[in-house]
Amino acid sequence: MSSDKVVETVIVGNYVEMETEGKPKTIKTKLSQFFWHGGSAYDAWFSCASNQVAQVLLTLPYSFSQLGMLSGILFQLFYGLMGSWTAYLISILYVEYRTRKEREKVDFRNHVIQWFEVLDGLLGKHWRNVGLAFNCTFLLFGSVIQLIACASNIYYINDNLDKRTWTYIFGACCATTVFIPSFHNYRIWSFLGLLMTTYTAWYLTIASLVHGQIEGVKHSGPTKLVLYFTGATNILYTFGGHAVTVEIMHAMWKPQKFKAIYLLATLYVLTLTLPSAVAVYWAFGDMLLNHSNAFALLPKSPFRDMAVTLMLIHQFITFGFACTPLYFVWEKAIGMHECKSLCKRAAARLPVVIPIWFLAIVFPFFGPINSTVGSLLVSFTVYIIPALAHIFTFKSAAARENAMEQPSKYFGGWVGAYTINVFVVGWVLVVGFGFGGWASMTNFIHQIDTFGLFTKCYQCPPPTLQSPPQLLNGTVAAAPPPLHHPNLHTHSP
Repeated sequence: MSSDKVVETVIVGNYVEMETEGKPKTIKTKLSQFFWHGGSAYDAWFSCASNQVAQVLLTLPYSFSQLGMLSGILFQLFYGLMGSWTAYLISILYVEYRTRKEREKVDFRNHVIQWFEVLDGLLGKHWRNVGLAFNCTFLLFGSVIQLIACASNIYYINDNLDKRTWTYIFGACCATTVFIPSFHNYRIWSFLGLLMTTYTAWYLTIASLVHGQIEGVKHSGPTKLVLYFTGATNILYTFGGHAVTVEIMHAMWKPQKFKAIYLLATLYVLTLTLPSAVAVYWAFGDMLLNHSNAFALLPKSPFRDMAVTLMLIHQFITFGFACTPLYFVWEKAIGMHECKSLCKRAAARLPVVIPIWFLAIVFPFFGPINSTVGSLLVSFTVYIIPALAHIFTFKSAAARENAMEQPSKYFGGWVGAYTINVFVVGWVLVVGFGFGGWASMTNFIHQIDTFGLFTKCYQCPPPTLQSPPQLLNGTVAAAPPPLHHPNLHTHSP
């Protein structure tokens, strides 16, 4: 392969790029790889960490107000470990699938392997259909959440436009992600994205500590089951970035190195989420029950404006992360996936953005929508399906004996792996999907009853309020409360 051919494949983002490591490179190729063409273990780590914590960083203090301090910390640690385990399972299944196919002389140079194809190759079309349905729906609403978060955040810098109008604007901006070919090309974006969330997390921590506790602060959570399980499923969602795990692995030069990457990414993410959520909840307590975006309670300052701006850029990046697998699925459905023209592929991808844009305008419920997506979609996509797929793929003695990746002795071998998988399925099915689904849907329906669909400015303060409301005698001094619901705290419109 000539150097010119290598440069060409770098531009279109094909899988053959992964096989250029170690070959002679021109200066142009080196610059392209440095900024645009990533495939190392470090790139995968940045992608996992950057994708795992985005706008959810701003809703975790809200979850702490629902769960209480102790439960909030424990659930973060618990779901962080559980999420790392199922990411490990997905990596094992990916390597197993790819090895089997390559033994059959299948060529993946112009094809990006996705999770539903792994399920299809290992377990058949019924698993493929279930995996495809859950994965695509999760990614669809994950993209919707990023648009809602963009509008919610920019409003705290410029409130001359309502949040719905900002959603129109950012929908158009995020549509430009159709020009990013694959996860190879997120190298510089993943790196910058993690720097942005790191700044935002430590801004939230330091600003809350400097601000101190508000007068009469109360930390009464948990008070109601519906709030408790709503908060828990938001944290379930936090560590559920696996919907793009296979695509990130496929973009690596050596996918076998992925096994520990997600765990290392999770450990770093915990250094951001735990201090920021603890500090904001310590400072504002029950006020967070009425403000799902932590920015709403911190005083306006250049540091806050910088944090908002950086989060906006990062949400654009995360939108691309969530949408790119959807772009691949759509390209495969219409026969454009192996097209060499970047412009033709970009034009073909545009129909994917339209329903995302529309749903973000219909359901602008920043915070509650995270919990709903977590309980109904993340629970299956990220936790239940990977655990069950691992069990059924290696249920026979022959499959276990010939497996490309044997479970580590630290997990207790096959018996230990099966035991952990059964626990994950049982816990998430009962607590995440069962109780979490009930609580999240109750809260979500309450938002619709209170604010209505297509609301122009969800949780915006009334025009007479120029600063965040303060606690007076233990209650929020704000506009008259919305429709009363016996099981839920109300949200000021």
